[in-house]
Amino acid sequence: MSWRTVVISNRCKLDLKMGYLVVRGIETKRVFLDEIALLLIESTAVSLTCSLLSELTAKKIRVIFCDEKRNPTAELSPYYGCHDSSRKIKKQILWSEQNKGAVWTAIIAEKIGNQARLLERMQKDKEAALLQRYLTELEFGDATNREGHAAKVYFNALFGMDFGRRVPDDPINAALNYGYGLILSAVNREVVSNGYLTQLGLFHDNTFNQFNLSSDLMEPLRPLIDARVVQEQPEAFNTDVKHKMVALLHAPIRISNSEQTVLNAIKLYVKSVFDALNAEDVSRIQFPVL
Repeated sequence: MSWRTVVISNRCKLDLKMGYLVVRGIETKRVFLDEIALLLIESTAVSLTCSLLSELTAKKIRVIFCDEKRNPTAELSPYYGCHDSSRKIKKQILWSEQNKGAVWTAIIAEKIGNQARLLERMQKDKEAALLQRYLTELEFGDATNREGHAAKVYFNALFGMDFGRRVPDDPINAALNYGYGLILSAVNREVVSNGYLTQLGLFHDNTFNQFNLSSDLMEPLRPLIDARVVQEQPEAFNTDVKHKMVALLHAPIRISNSEQTVLNAIKLYVKSVFDALNAEDVSRIQFPVL
């Protein structure tokens, strides 16, 4: 089972030799590909061989590329992640609005519930109770936007009344966005691995969003990042903060009465959502316990 996260921060060349990732910089280092779950390329001064990219794709190793500010900007994703992708995409297109709405409602309920539990752990009892009330008011498909009302209360409780999500350069927002980007990438990988299209969402339907479905599925996982950012309270968005966000992907978490890493839990969760959609049975969804 792959378990390593490899972060490339400095100028170097990456190539493939005998099943190993070879990092040629000031020193030459090797990492066995079968051990790698995530390759994060932070520097734009890195060159890669096509043979390495091909093997990374074949082994379904998630590769994230960063821009000049070392923020995630793109990822490597195969065209075909599953042997019967065509059959599954046909199923995906035929999912009914009722079926998608039921799953989306369950996802939003879990997200608000996770937000309320995080506030309870922080002893924000008044705000947690308000989110629990929103949860009882949740309608099919979140027709009354309880998610939006909960988000305002939630973020103000976490980071103060002056906090807003529309200030991307603020250290708190930068850390949140970086963490969310990592979670989105992990969900993208599992969507593709299961043979489905990331573009066709349940609720998200933005023409310019290549990851509508993944944006739907990641919603209950956002409080995982929120909790870490609250813990760190970064005064600057630096390499140390980024690496702590990456390390979170390998932290232990419970799902379906077992302890898994966050990456493995995402794999089980995403698969369970597709099982629920195809069986039209929301009870099949296995949510990680945040």
